[in-house]
Amino acid sequence: MSRRCELTGKGPMVGNNVSHANNKTKRRFLPNLQEVTLISDTLGRSFKLRISNAALRSVDHRGGLDAFLAKANDGDLSAEALKIKKDIQKAGAAA
Repeated sequence: MSRRCELTGKGPMVGNNVSHANNKTKRRFLPNLQEVTLISDTLGRSFKLRISNAALRSVDHRGGLDAFLAKANDGDLSAEALKIKKDIQKAGAAA
């Protein structure tokens, strides 16, 4: 399982540990990923996604999973999230 947010595409970053003596060693900054269940109002079902804590706050701020995916860039989304977005668009067009 990759350490990448399924909604924002946020992944590990690289930096340095810097000691008091100013020695530098490589390190990784990992995103704060959480396994959450989000509910789609349009589809009426829930989806289990592995997203970052920042993405979870963004989903709440935008008003839910449907509203977040409507504005999300397709390049940032995972394959599963992209499929959910397309299903939501189909259900919205049919209604």
